[in-house]
Amino acid sequence: MSSVGLMVTCMNDALFPETGRAVVTLLRRLGVKVDFPAAQTCCGQPMVNTGYLDEAVPLLRNHLAAFAGCDTVVVPSGSCAGSVRHQHRLLAERSGDPGLVRAVEAAPPVYELTEYLVDVLGVVDVGAYFPHRVTYHPTCHSLRMLGVGDRPSRLLRAVRGLTLLELPAATECCGFGGTFAVKNADTSVAMGSDKARHVRESGAEVLVAGDNSCLMHIGGLLSRERSGIQVMHLAEILAATDSTGVRTVAEEVAAR
Repeated sequence: MSSVGLMVTCMNDALFPETGRAVVTLLRRLGVKVDFPAAQTCCGQPMVNTGYLDEAVPLLRNHLAAFAGCDTVVVPSGSCAGSVRHQHRLLAERSGDPGLVRAVEAAPPVYELTEYLVDVLGVVDVGAYFPHRVTYHPTCHSLRMLGVGDRPSRLLRAVRGLTLLELPAATECCGFGGTFAVKNADTSVAMGSDKARHVRESGAEVLVAGDNSCLMHIGGLLSRERSGIQVMHLAEILAATDSTGVRTVAEEVAAR
């Protein structure tokens, strides 16, 4: 049996715990043993992106210690997976600590969820069932930093009952950008409004993405517009089956 450590991310831990549960359900269904290192905390991305690199080093050390016993780490976030794979080495080298550099080099490989499913497990059809019209937003870090390509779309097309609709201007940023949304709120809302309009134009009932941060931003705008369109993390759709009693989109909206 394969074994992975689940890096659930701060956003999911604090606001979207259903995503972490969905990842566990999905991976266990595929025969993967999932461990959850309780010592994990923020990977340091917000500090790095805001320029506080020195302040991120203790978080890097904690991350390395928390996942030291894992063979592989899986993350339901292109943003955080990209941070660990690309920013942690930068932090280690900048710290001037050769031991920290060696620890980063020896750390277990980190995969965004769709990378792990398609590339490591070699699975596209995960046995999911989700009878709704769906459109997919490729978040910036998953698209540009990780290069996940068509892996999410391939997984979605294999879901029974799901109709995957094209999202106009799909590769345009939604405007969230973490602290960017706080420091440049007007620009962020303008970009998000464009994305929300494209989601409506797609004709989808559900907007799906691999990062809940972006879904929170777009979903808030769609909610204010009373669009009736639900947002869901990709893991939640892939975890759904006939036996889970998939609710209608209206029921999902009411429940949230």
